[in-house]
Amino acid sequence: MSSASPAAAPDVTNPDVVLVVDFGAQYAQLIARRVREARVYSEIVPSTMPVAEMLAKNPKAIILSGGPSSVYAEGAPRLDRALFEAGVPVFGMCYGFQLMATTLGGTVDNTGAREYGRTPLHVSKAGSTLFEGTPVEQSVWMSHGDACSAAPEGFTVTASTDVVPVAAFENDEKKLYGVQYHPEVLHSTHGQQILEHFLYRGAGIEPSWTTGNVIEEQVAAIRAQVGDKRAICGLSGGVDSAVAAALVQKAIGDQLTCVYVDHGLMRKGETQQVEKDFVAATGARLVVVDAEKRFLDALAGVSDPETKRKIIGREFIRVFEQAQLEILQEEGPEVAFLVQGTLYPDIVESGGGTGTANIKSHHNVGGLPDDIEFELVEPLRQLFKDEVRMVGQELGLPDEIVQRQPFPGPGLGIRIVGEVTKERLDLLREADAIAREELTAAGLDREIWQCPVVLLADVRSVGVQGDGRTYGHPIVLRPVSSEDAMTADWSRLPYEVLAKISTRITNEVADVNRVVLDVTSKPPGTIEWE
Repeated sequence: MSSASPAAAPDVTNPDVVLVVDFGAQYAQLIARRVREARVYSEIVPSTMPVAEMLAKNPKAIILSGGPSSVYAEGAPRLDRALFEAGVPVFGMCYGFQLMATTLGGTVDNTGAREYGRTPLHVSKAGSTLFEGTPVEQSVWMSHGDACSAAPEGFTVTASTDVVPVAAFENDEKKLYGVQYHPEVLHSTHGQQILEHFLYRGAGIEPSWTTGNVIEEQVAAIRAQVGDKRAICGLSGGVDSAVAAALVQKAIGDQLTCVYVDHGLMRKGETQQVEKDFVAATGARLVVVDAEKRFLDALAGVSDPETKRKIIGREFIRVFEQAQLEILQEEGPEVAFLVQGTLYPDIVESGGGTGTANIKSHHNVGGLPDDIEFELVEPLRQLFKDEVRMVGQELGLPDEIVQRQPFPGPGLGIRIVGEVTKERLDLLREADAIAREELTAAGLDREIWQCPVVLLADVRSVGVQGDGRTYGHPIVLRPVSSEDAMTADWSRLPYEVLAKISTRITNEVADVNRVVLDVTSKPPGTIEWE
């Protein structure tokens, strides 16, 4: 088989797409999520995309995100005025608002009077398109230094703050709207309502995008991409790969073979659960490959986290290539495609987002070898985790799969800080199982996003157990709350639950004498330690 370059499944044109133009904002992905929560399909495009290309997508509306630049700074992102004259409804937020103002002849000043965080907003036209039905005094989330002092001709000023005379403006005739603040964040108390007013009232879009649409569109895209060839899918034990496999199974049926690589890096009992629950739910063909020794041999002596990720990604693909050969020998037709459960946050954090640094490599994204011989099918790469769960439910997958906490592709290999060995994996598996059992018993499974349990293998601390001095490893609990893993905060678990987890781990897991709690948000930390 000739080498094929990795490629995503072809896009299926959505008739009601809203484009989110990313000016480098930390909230661009959140804007897209909020639009989808309003049951309208959205896509993120870079601010460097020519306006003609944006308009060629036939968007029902365009949203301009915030960004870190000043509209007057040299090299700051710009937009062709043609965007605002094309008849497409446009909504500017923060930097996008200021860019709309200056492009159309308004005035934005650097007054030195900045606003950050929660700010009182005074609505001066309560019956406007954006503010209909919302209070005349409301709290919004500001983050700006420049301020709009004069709206462009033809615009009506509809809100202000104590510092900013023009905090919102509207032009119903041209369907152009803007606000200085961030309506997409929860701190803006009526932000979602304002966004929906733009979508429904300003742009006239019907809220009709559902998980059923996602399934229908992706089934068509998968069939177009795969044709009459065969595909294999790597099941990791997590919700992402399971939903991706179920979606591809729906599209191409017995042209798909699922392969579960038991690399020895899974949590306790997960291999058995994958074999039982997934097959029962989908009827898909599943091949289980025992590759624990291969992975542990490859990881021997390696402590650097990025190197571990690369090794795991490389070996993962090589195991798949071997599985492909065996499937070819058995069944004959060419296996040309590899299905992966890559999500949008994976793309962003692996350097695939607009102006985004490579926060981590991922074996679904940045860890693939250059000489990969599969073309990738990634039906979830534009979805967030909560959307994936909804698709899974729509496809009939059981809660045991759909509601599982996120688990990294490289498995426990990146939850051991230090070299990965069989002994350390077994130790971490026991500690992780205890934490999960107690969180489930306390009914906290769905209250948190996930709770990575980390072994500091290269660290030992003094302890006292059984009236004797010990020198054991610390275990770190990392419970976090999040909507989509783009940002996260540490979860305030009840002390009695934490105490029970700590007591059980130090009593039941050999060579562990200390349990610590990670209380770092993301940013500055990431959810995983490596």
